[in-house]
Amino acid sequence: MLPRPHVSAYLRTAVTTLAATALAVTGLLAAAPAAPADSSAGAGHPSAGVTVKMPAAVADRLGAERRALLDAVSADVLSRSHDARELAPSAAVGELAAEGRKVVVDVRDVSGDWARGVAYVEASRARHGAPEGWLYIAHREDGRWAPGLEGDPEFADHVARSPLVGTAERRTMTAYAEREATPDPQASPAGALANTNGLLLPWMPDYYMTLTGGAHAHDGATGYWSSLDFAGGNASGLVRSSREGTATSMCGAGGGWTRVIHPGGFSTDYYHLHNTTYYNGTSIARSALLGSIGTDTCAGGSATGAHVHWALRTYDADYNGQYTWLSGRTIGGWAWWNGSLQYSGCGTRLGVTACPGTAIYNRTG
Repeated sequence: MLPRPHVSAYLRTAVTTLAATALAVTGLLAAAPAAPADSSAGAGHPSAGVTVKMPAAVADRLGAERRALLDAVSADVLSRSHDARELAPSAAVGELAAEGRKVVVDVRDVSGDWARGVAYVEASRARHGAPEGWLYIAHREDGRWAPGLEGDPEFADHVARSPLVGTAERRTMTAYAEREATPDPQASPAGALANTNGLLLPWMPDYYMTLTGGAHAHDGATGYWSSLDFAGGNASGLVRSSREGTATSMCGAGGGWTRVIHPGGFSTDYYHLHNTTYYNGTSIARSALLGSIGTDTCAGGSATGAHVHWALRTYDADYNGQYTWLSGRTIGGWAWWNGSLQYSGCGTRLGVTACPGTAIYNRTG
């Protein structure tokens, strides 16, 4: 498990900014207590205009290396973002800002020549959708920071070598990439284990929530139809992990977006949560509490009513993570199928078809 700050301390120090001289250029918001000033910021840097989150203690440990690290991670994020990769960094950040969207780099921990955190590009707040986000690990070699975002070749190398990745997390993430499944003795091979290694729906087994949105793209627009929306039911609105794995709070403490990496080639995202539990590369059990259904938009998108936006992701052997299709896959004992339009798809189980508006029990087999 990665070292993590106490939640209240994290909240007091979470948002940091660049030097006051750079604020007019970057438009970053100041918050106290801020990290020590960095006077090197300017429009020519990839991190210009990027919102930075960094505990003061981490900023102190980085010292003069802060700017180089932020530039390296920001450049990587902007090159990977679907909405920014065709543009120069300054143009990309400017266009996103014009849409009310931020690029965020969160530096969570530093040890020697290693740094670790989360980075994301906010979703449009004009429609229901979800952001792009990555875990990253960066290593300083020969005076240069080499970041690895999920999906970069460097990420796999850094997972294997970084002291910021704990033994249990390294085992889970390696098994994720290598698709080493850990059998679930409570799941039937003909049911939940059929093709997703025992993934459950995001609440307690044998309780129900109501399907409010069938299969749709993670951002509500493009890509594989990887996501489902759920609300209500007798599960008390409590959102839980679909399987054991390693959990990370993508927006930081108090934010409503959690990612869980599971053994066996899948990970799951949970968005719009309320009263979230803060995780930072933390090993968790199946059905661990993540939070409650909510309307949080800590990284963009929109939510008109309390619900959980749940999305399925997969990795290849190179740790290249992406949202993947649901159609034909079995989750929580239900086989999920695309509809003619996004959000209209249904689930089937034992001859029963459940479409949006239907209460669905979470089953282990």
